[in-house]
Amino acid sequence: MRKILIVDDEPNIVMSLEYIFKKENFEVFIARDGTEAIEIAENNIPDIILLDIMMPNVDGYQVLKYLKGDENLSKIKVIFLSAKNKASDIELGLQLGADKYMSKPFSVKKLVKEVKELIK
Repeated sequence: MRKILIVDDEPNIVMSLEYIFKKENFEVFIARDGTEAIEIAENNIPDIILLDIMMPNVDGYQVLKYLKGDENLSKIKVIFLSAKNKASDIELGLQLGADKYMSKPFSVKKLVKEVKELIK
């Protein structure tokens, strides 16, 4: 079973994504901030992470830097889901190693398609 880690501090987004990806037969892990995200990633090594940028404690950019710097976690696919939609934010996310960058609000159908394509 494929593993997905959803990292967002917004409960509505987390709940809807959890429901959708469970229906798609994913094992779903949830983190509400960057610190929790790193801990869950280290313990469960997901296939893909949906990562918000603006979160308490450790932001999404810092989480991604940490993942890419860790030999065991650097191969995990990462999609940023963020309300930050300026070209410079998107560019930074991709430069740091994100596989995709989707701005909020996003199409759930498109997100599911992107996730499946990335982990083929």
